[in-house]
Amino acid sequence: MSGWQPVRRTRAFEDVIAQIERRIAGDGLRVGDRLPGERQLAEQLRVSRSSVREAMRVLETLGVVSSQVGRGPDAGAFLISRPAEALSDLLRLHLGLSSLSLEEVVDARLMIEKWSASHAAVHGADLSALTAALERMDATTTAEEFVEHDTAFHVAIAEASGNRLTTAMMLSLRDSLRRYAVEAVERLGDTAGLMADHRRIHRAIAGGDAAEASAAVEDHLRRAYPGISRPPAAEDISRPPVAEDVSRPPGTEDDEGLEGQQGRGDRVG
Repeated sequence: MSGWQPVRRTRAFEDVIAQIERRIAGDGLRVGDRLPGERQLAEQLRVSRSSVREAMRVLETLGVVSSQVGRGPDAGAFLISRPAEALSDLLRLHLGLSSLSLEEVVDARLMIEKWSASHAAVHGADLSALTAALERMDATTTAEEFVEHDTAFHVAIAEASGNRLTTAMMLSLRDSLRRYAVEAVERLGDTAGLMADHRRIHRAIAGGDAAEASAAVEDHLRRAYPGISRPPAAEDISRPPVAEDVSRPPGTEDDEGLEGQQGRGDRVG
């Protein structure tokens, strides 16, 4: 059986997925490994080839498998790892269905990006991608170009933190809002204020000032989403930054948050 076990449940494709997941977790399958061919896998698992095909389609959507038809060394199904693509698709659909609000997405972004900026500042990360995105953004002539490089700038902040999961989450958050962002830049017209915010964020990270980097990100998002953001509570203004917050993962810090606010933001950052 080569480690594969027969499938006996009704929704056979789900068991195919479960067994592939088990092999990844327990038998050390890695990115780049080739899965058995459709016919071979169907025989080993004792399911129909259509069940195997359905399982492969689901895994492709999840960003775990890439399938190539035909013959030769590149044919077949290979394990890949593209979490940002899968997260982007899910967020975009749920935003469209209003099962996730824009307020919740901005709140999540606030937590992730404040932590990322602080962490990047403390650890002296390579800022070449951040600098390049800033320069390209400043030279854009259309809303689409601005949003493209704006996205690259904010994803580069997450990358500079050194945490691959926060990078994937930031990329998915920005991709899911791309259409809203382009429309917002077109309405805004003048992006000088946003560019000033971006330069402030860049200076703070480059200067190793974690507290200023975090504050700059928060001020920037308030400018970008005025219909959602609110001023910080009085206790947040007077409370000094806590050094160990820089090393905490997103969502564990004592943020003021944005939950409970109504309305949709009409700008981008």
